[in-house]
Amino acid sequence: MPASLRRLFATILVFHEPGDVRGLWDRHLEAMSDDYRRSHTFSKAVEQMVLLDIRGMLQSMGKDIALFPLPDIDDTYDTTRGEAREVTEESTIEVDAHDAALASSLNHEQRLAYDEILAAVDAGDGGVFFVDGPGGTGKTFLYRALLAKVRGEGKIAVATATSCVAASIMPGGRTTHSRFMIPLNIEDGASCSFTKQSGTTKLLRIASLILWDEATMTNRQAVEALDNSMRDIMGRRHQPFGGKTVVFGGDFRQVLPVVRKGSRGQIIDATLRSSYLWKDHNMSDPNYMTSRAILSTKNNNIDKINTRMIERFQGEDIYHSFDSAEDDPHGYYAPEFLNNLTPNGLPPHALKLKINCPIILLRNIDPTNGLCNGTRLVVRGFQRNAIDAEIVLGQHAGRRVFLPRIPLCPSDDDIFPFKFKRKQFPIRLTFAMTINKAQGQTIPIVGVYLPDPIFSHGHIYVALSRATTKRDIKILAINDADKGKGKGKEQSKNLNKRKRSEPLLTTMKNIVYKEVLSK
Repeated sequence: MPASLRRLFATILVFHEPGDVRGLWDRHLEAMSDDYRRSHTFSKAVEQMVLLDIRGMLQSMGKDIALFPLPDIDDTYDTTRGEAREVTEESTIEVDAHDAALASSLNHEQRLAYDEILAAVDAGDGGVFFVDGPGGTGKTFLYRALLAKVRGEGKIAVATATSCVAASIMPGGRTTHSRFMIPLNIEDGASCSFTKQSGTTKLLRIASLILWDEATMTNRQAVEALDNSMRDIMGRRHQPFGGKTVVFGGDFRQVLPVVRKGSRGQIIDATLRSSYLWKDHNMSDPNYMTSRAILSTKNNNIDKINTRMIERFQGEDIYHSFDSAEDDPHGYYAPEFLNNLTPNGLPPHALKLKINCPIILLRNIDPTNGLCNGTRLVVRGFQRNAIDAEIVLGQHAGRRVFLPRIPLCPSDDDIFPFKFKRKQFPIRLTFAMTINKAQGQTIPIVGVYLPDPIFSHGHIYVALSRATTKRDIKILAINDADKGKGKGKEQSKNLNKRKRSEPLLTTMKNIVYKEVLSK
């Protein structure tokens, strides 16, 4: 059939690298255009229709017809008016009447997911969802209802699946690798193969919903590659998938990603559950971030935890301070030396921040409007000389504020033999905070990190009384017997050497000044 011959011609161009493309075209044009010649007598029109059909096939294979020495396409014959084939295909998918009626038959759990996903589509703010359930519980039923609803409103819904069989079940379904051009050999930090000018990019930019079924079978790096590309083409680096509504579906009880000669740990690491996306999704929620905190006794412990946590966020912005010694007219103290100083109560010289990271205010700026020492905020944006932040706790929660750089001096004047001044934003990261700073706050979920013994009255009491329930407190304390035995794998080996019957107990002496408690 002519249509089959045209597809064979396109396949030969892409995969067989013919030496004489134009000769191949001339010899088989008549056979490839037989169906068009029945309804068109003008030879140029017939030729153009064949070229347009082959162009669409080449595009579906990721190639541009302009790369091959074929006759030029006359735009006057192009009924798509230059619209990308991918967009045209998705826009012309007809909604089945049966699928359009599925929404009325959803059960309670399906209806909850249906309503929440559609609310995200309608709001246009994006969202990442995962539909989990054993086989036969109606996941495909929900997908078809969602696709029918979105497409019935004239919007674009992209339906994909990891396996070809699962993709064929959904109207307009395609495999994820073919739709998103995901490389076969993929590593962390990779991106999809489509360019910013491709039809795939145009389709994804206007899509209202992206659905990926059987996502539990795919390597998480494939999903992260799509995330990287979506952030890039949408110009929204700080939003998962560039702010699009994406729905994953699958069942972790079934087959997991294939890792060649992979260990159990490597297979688990390859699953979607191990992706940074879920951490990133939580990090965009101010309630999630501010309902958690790690408490410890010393600032150096806090700094280590905050540094480790900020690396898990996407993007980056670093603000450097302007440091000076006020009573040093001869310049004895070099800027590099001053930059390395971080007295208690001052922000660091290099303040590393990322969108949606939690921070705490270190000075009283405007107490009447909620900006006082100890106020917790979330970073929402960066300016050259200001930080856009949102207050997340207290009576001023939800208020957006701009934080300026201000001159700061240590509260202890005797800490240095000179008067130290740092001009910096008066904030610190607050994934972790000292127990002293947490006093007076209610924190729903608390982690207590005690690498060293308690040394002050009230520390244990304050740390364990921040949360409202016992189950929302986790404590990590280092046993004195385990100190000095090495770190990482060496320490793990030491722990494993213990007899199974020997309890792994960690005790810590509490410090209580009973004098202040007596009447």
